[in-house]
Amino acid sequence: MEISPIDVKKLREKTGAGIMECKNALTSTNGDFAGAEKLLKEKGLAALEKRADRATNEGKIFVKTADGVSVLVELASETDFVARNPEFIALGGHIAEKALEKGYTEPNDELNGLVTELATKIRENMSLKRIKLVKAAAGEYLVQYIHGDGKIGVVVRAASDKPEIFGQDAAKEFIFTLALHIAAFNPYALDRSKIGGDYLTEQSGIFRKQMEGDEKLSKMREAKPEQFEKILQGKVDKLLKDICLLDQNYVKDDKITVAQALDQYGKQFGAKISVADYVYFKVGGGNE
Repeated sequence: MEISPIDVKKLREKTGAGIMECKNALTSTNGDFAGAEKLLKEKGLAALEKRADRATNEGKIFVKTADGVSVLVELASETDFVARNPEFIALGGHIAEKALEKGYTEPNDELNGLVTELATKIRENMSLKRIKLVKAAAGEYLVQYIHGDGKIGVVVRAASDKPEIFGQDAAKEFIFTLALHIAAFNPYALDRSKIGGDYLTEQSGIFRKQMEGDEKLSKMREAKPEQFEKILQGKVDKLLKDICLLDQNYVKDDKITVAQALDQYGKQFGAKISVADYVYFKVGGGNE
């Protein structure tokens, strides 16, 4: 039978398949549009299965916030070219909205099905890597930030004894700057109390080995063990300052720490301001 160019065009727009693929599919199904669509989908799934072992190290982070809840989503692809595809970006936003609406905290069959649908159309392996919900408690305020190219996303959960200050533009701007700071410096933890003893033991052991490998410091260990241990502790303290958000130098004024910036701005607003928590997502991994 003769295949209408209009049907070919319609099928191509719906499936993303090539003109000849659409025409052949319609021919094979005797013009049955639904059958042709199913045939192309099956072929796409087969092609996708062959690519399933290909790494998905590119992608974007998506963040949505509403009614005191934020959701972060990492949607991954094989190539940066696809990560910049408008359909890929629309899908990431849609998944974030759906996760926020339904309270999803991890990928599921419904969301993975949406990813598979687009992957079969574009013919590139994709994966929904992770989802994280952040809920604000009473007196808390959420701020989201996406770094320019969408590779990094941050949500800050700020708190205050006078939460009404978060209605002021200056306070909003300050918390947004903290989100920008976190995106730029990727702190390992909020403060020292959040760092486990195993991590500190491991890092201290690394510093000790390095110092023992230094001839001068090695001799000091024998002659002045107290001084050796003091230098070792100094290295650990410097590490903690570098990796703990509250100890880091504030992005807008490196003469003060983030903790001092919180104190200064709190006095400006006549309130106490703190960071209750934060979430950092980076394509391909990173803190949560």
